Amino acid sequence: MNKWLGSLVAVVALSLPALCAAEVAVIVHPSAGVDSLTEGEVAQLFLGKSKSFPNGEQAVPINQNEGSAARKTFNEAVCKKNASQYKAYWSQLVFTGKGIPPKDGGDDAAVKALVAANPTMISYIDAAAVDASVKVVFKVP
Repeated sequence: MNKWLGSLVAVVALSLPALCAAEVAVIVHPSAGVDSLTEGEVAQLFLGKSKSFPNGEQAVPINQNEGSAARKTFNEAVCKKNASQYKAYWSQLVFTGKGIPPKDGGDDAAVKALVAANPTMISYIDAAAVDASVKVVFKVP
């Protein structure tokens, strides 16, 4: 019985990070002329392949600081890159003069404040931090 209980505890402990992973919401200013975006459209903005929303208005992507849980989840799920791959991707674009990476805007609260004050910005935060100051246009699955 002890061996079985030990195995169960190990399985539960290994599953906790996945169960505790927060949902990430992609946000824009409430007056932005976009109500929803696809995963591909969001990825194009954060990978520098597009500089505007589908309606043609300018889009300025803002990342959370390196190391944040939301950034890790976002990069892996939307950009399909881990932290080192994302950094290498942008290093190559910067080196060849083909792009400038999104600026880091801070944590959930700082990024939300930036987006709430700037109609052209787009970013992502923990879905639990969303309020009426921003509009959700995509949720990371």
